[in-house]
Amino acid sequence: MILSPSLLSADFGNLEQTLKDLEKAGISWVHWDVMDGLFVPNITFGQHVIKLLRPKTKLFFDVHLMIEQPERYLEDFKKAGADMLVIHAEATKHIQRTLAEIRRLGMQAGISLNPATPLNVLDYVLDDVDLVLLMSVNPGFGGQSFLPTTYEKVRTLKKMLGNRKCHIQIDGGVTPENTTELTKAGADVLVSGSAFFAHPPFDKRHEAFQKAAI
Repeated sequence: MILSPSLLSADFGNLEQTLKDLEKAGISWVHWDVMDGLFVPNITFGQHVIKLLRPKTKLFFDVHLMIEQPERYLEDFKKAGADMLVIHAEATKHIQRTLAEIRRLGMQAGISLNPATPLNVLDYVLDDVDLVLLMSVNPGFGGQSFLPTTYEKVRTLKKMLGNRKCHIQIDGGVTPENTTELTKAGADVLVSGSAFFAHPPFDKRHEAFQKAAI
């Protein structure tokens, strides 16, 4: 299981040190929640912040674009240093074309679904993605409660993927307490914000998640 801590819950005034501390704790991925105030009712950071911090760490930059028409900014985030771009199926009219362009630019491509979005929107793009992100809360703010309907959605997606080499990522209300059931269902990348950053030291909290994983 890969734990990708969400910087949405980190100290925005101390991100460089946070990234260094995550590396020391054995973390390999970090999750950037990019919000535009339109697709979700919140504004966070964009490509300029990511670009400034890219030289400071070797962590895998898992960039989650919660923005309208993400196709407008793919090259900007590539130049900023994103390793993976995850777009929302609900935010673009041309899902397959956008995913193909992300890969053409040399990044891994991911697609995210809000809790009420059915899995059948993935029917014709599963071969175009490296990761599917299932939101287990309604996106926009950290600290929300996990939606239990996510477990069955993960199990169904796992069957849909078959033998494809594609990660299943979960974001929203993820804790060590629900990690066991999530990984048992088929999830292998977990995003955790407040449930991670509010429980230092990072190495011990990382260990707690890993011990809970199946």
